[in-house]
Amino acid sequence: MAALQLRICHLYPDLLNLYGDRGNILALQRRCAWRGIESRVAAVSLGQPFIASDYDLVFLGGGQDYEQNLLHRDLLEQKGPAIRDAVGDGLVFLCICGGYQLMGQYYEEQDGHRIECLGAIDIWTVARPDRMIGDTIYHSAFLEERGLDPLLVGFENHSGRTSLGPQVRPLARVVKGCGNNGQDHSEGAVCQNVICTYSHGSFLPKNPQMADYLIYTALSRRYGPLEPLAELPQILEENARKVLLSCK
Repeated sequence: MAALQLRICHLYPDLLNLYGDRGNILALQRRCAWRGIESRVAAVSLGQPFIASDYDLVFLGGGQDYEQNLLHRDLLEQKGPAIRDAVGDGLVFLCICGGYQLMGQYYEEQDGHRIECLGAIDIWTVARPDRMIGDTIYHSAFLEERGLDPLLVGFENHSGRTSLGPQVRPLARVVKGCGNNGQDHSEGAVCQNVICTYSHGSFLPKNPQMADYLIYTALSRRYGPLEPLAELPQILEENARKVLLSCK
């Protein structure tokens, strides 16, 4: 495979890094390095421009309400138009928990007050007093259709109940846990090249097949059709997944 470079944008890493979400960036970097693929990570936070053409993959993690309120205006007014255009243009995104919610139409607080979100994908979230917490197992038809291991594992901790519009498909179906809302057995969202999930902990180290899907999709968008990524030895990852999958 010719020399390749993956350009990663980490949005608000100083504010949105709940439950070790930075581990997702590290997983992408290591799985690139093991294949001889160069990776470059740019941190983009408050007051800094988001220039979509500079990146192949964007990561938006989760945070507490306080941190999300701090960045809300900057995200919507300064970066929002460029993010919406980038989604429409097929840029690859991974959005976790609070980042997932921020990509949607609105977040409704428990008192009924609605907070406008990016409107980049057609989802919306309503807060409830009880939290959905615990280890999770999901079955992803999205991955299965692409010949990848369909089982995803993670950890969720959220009070928001997220619903999906007709143009957005779930990332997976709940095997263990609550997922998007604890009612319809859906978990996460897929729209264009945007992948969203409520799974922390970190998500990609536990699910290397998803990391590889994101890397390959992002590189193919930039460079055109590519040979499949080289297989990697994954004894440690597979053993960890076996333990997690056995805890049903």
